[in-house]
Amino acid sequence: MNIKPGYLTIDQLRAIRAGGLQLQLDDASWPVVERAAAVVQAAAAGDEPVYGVNTGFGKLASKRISQEDLATLQCNLIRSHCVGVGQPLSASVVRLMLATKAASLARGHSGVRAVVVQTLLDVFNAGLIPYVPSQGSVGASGDLAPLSHMTLALMGEGDMLVDGQRMPAAQALKNAGIAPLVLQAKEGLALINGTQTSTALALEGLLRFETVFASALLSGALSLDAARGSDGPFDPQIHAVRGQPGQIETAAAYRVLLSGSAIRQSHQVGDDRVQDPYCLRCQPQVMGACLDQARYVRDVLLREANAVTDNPLIVHRDDGSAYMVSGGNFHAEPVALAADALACAIAEVGAIAERRIAMLIDTGVSRLPPFLTENAGLNSGFMIAHVTAAALASENKSLAHPASVDSLPTSANQEDHVSMATFGARRLGQMLDNTGHIVGIEMLAAAQGIEFLRPLASSAPLEQAHALLRKTCPAMPSDHYLAPDIEHATALVHAGEFAAIATKVSGVAVL
Repeated sequence: MNIKPGYLTIDQLRAIRAGGLQLQLDDASWPVVERAAAVVQAAAAGDEPVYGVNTGFGKLASKRISQEDLATLQCNLIRSHCVGVGQPLSASVVRLMLATKAASLARGHSGVRAVVVQTLLDVFNAGLIPYVPSQGSVGASGDLAPLSHMTLALMGEGDMLVDGQRMPAAQALKNAGIAPLVLQAKEGLALINGTQTSTALALEGLLRFETVFASALLSGALSLDAARGSDGPFDPQIHAVRGQPGQIETAAAYRVLLSGSAIRQSHQVGDDRVQDPYCLRCQPQVMGACLDQARYVRDVLLREANAVTDNPLIVHRDDGSAYMVSGGNFHAEPVALAADALACAIAEVGAIAERRIAMLIDTGVSRLPPFLTENAGLNSGFMIAHVTAAALASENKSLAHPASVDSLPTSANQEDHVSMATFGARRLGQMLDNTGHIVGIEMLAAAQGIEFLRPLASSAPLEQAHALLRKTCPAMPSDHYLAPDIEHATALVHAGEFAAIATKVSGVAVL
């Protein structure tokens, strides 16, 4: 894949996350990289103090560093900043970090040599994954700790993951035929002073949300048919007069998913219910708002994935000259706010799915057997499966609390307001795990509800989803060990198999 710095697309980022491809930099970018590097090299050779080139860092910026210690300064920076803790970041997140850092540095405003960019690409192309602990960044001044661990591995220190196995980075580089990176002036700072970890984590959450969202469209439609709900609230004119684009799209998706259902036809006449509960009737309003939210997040993260976010930066004048200036692009507030927005959407998709499970097991609302079991009392049916869904939805409420409103000053109050974007983005993974389980439980409950309506059939896409589920999760005429079914159903959610049905038929795409 050819990378053009500043022009990465969401499809390219999706492919980078998946791995298994080779990256190369657009040929026109290399002269730009070298031109910026020359500016830093001139500053390093000069007498004027330049932050991060011949000075200390953060609160120690007033400390001047001698010419002979400039390379040591950069190595010390990386080693001292490798203080991360916790489980390692996933391979998919680290792949995004490597690629977006390379693309950012290659825009020619960071002053690193071409070998720095090439080493990032070589490590990616070799399938090497720097071992990066997941905790320890506050999202300003950049993702210092995690990016330091990434950089340390490029230097041949620290560790790499190779085929999932942890080994010394020096050995991994040697095996791959990659020379350890030897840092020069400003290069360590440029590598760690940026938002690539926060952005990669948030992109990971966004790309995972695609499949969970589309699966929830499908499970919501199946629940509506199992409860013999009405498709009247999906009338296009209702949504057109409101004008919210996500709502209009999701209403259209529900119409397509339910079209042709014999179950729906069976109760169009003689049904004394006037309105369905909100968890059925207001699906386009809720899911549509979540869709719009996800697309806002996509736009923010796409800009950030293409951004230059280290410090100081090189500004090129039209006359060919250049100067260096300190700023604050490393502050990850845009990512923090976007991650908080996505967290709310993830929580809401799970929350309304949990309400539909509760509706299905409530015979007074769904008119299905109590707890979706024929002999209630002897059998408990889906009683406690719903409790699990409720527990997960409640967890998500706490996790959805905005990370961006929290800030603790660091670096002796030099860095006195931070974004907390890294945690804000990292918690999205746990939330998606929770919502994926809720949607999996809903698929099981809705499919069980359909069993009570046989021989009537649902729509073609919903019957396809039902059949897919039944390959690994049998119907439950009496109580059986349900936890494996939940895991199988959830695996179908995260693997995108339910999403593929919904997307193919409805055309709704989150990104």
